[in-house]
Amino acid sequence: MKTKNQFNFLSLLMLFASSFLFACKNGIGTSDMTGTYVNHAGGEYSVADDTLVVEHEQKNRFLIHRRTGFNLIREGKKGKREYETEEWKAIYDPKTEVMTETRRGKTITFYGDKMIVGSREYKKPN
Repeated sequence: MKTKNQFNFLSLLMLFASSFLFACKNGIGTSDMTGTYVNHAGGEYSVADDTLVVEHEQKNRFLIHRRTGFNLIREGKKGKREYETEEWKAIYDPKTEVMTETRRGKTITFYGDKMIVGSREYKKPN
């Protein structure tokens, strides 16, 4: 009787673990990836605010608009606000669940309301 209970417990544990792993694997759809993502970063020499707007073009192709506002810091004083814009094209691979920017090869992954570009984390604003 003890081994039957142990078997049931192990079966239940395996079911829970596989459900957890399946839930962690996003299986994210293209509509879940679109939207606006923001990041704030700062250091000794500058502070910056990035905004990425992800648009679905067609099939697995995406267009990402990047707007950055930043202040350079010189001799401990923050300079005037400067702005830059970029446009990225990216391709999403549903097998690996990774998007790759086509010009520089940046990898982009999505986890719920977060987007990771290289090592930088962006979040969807509430």
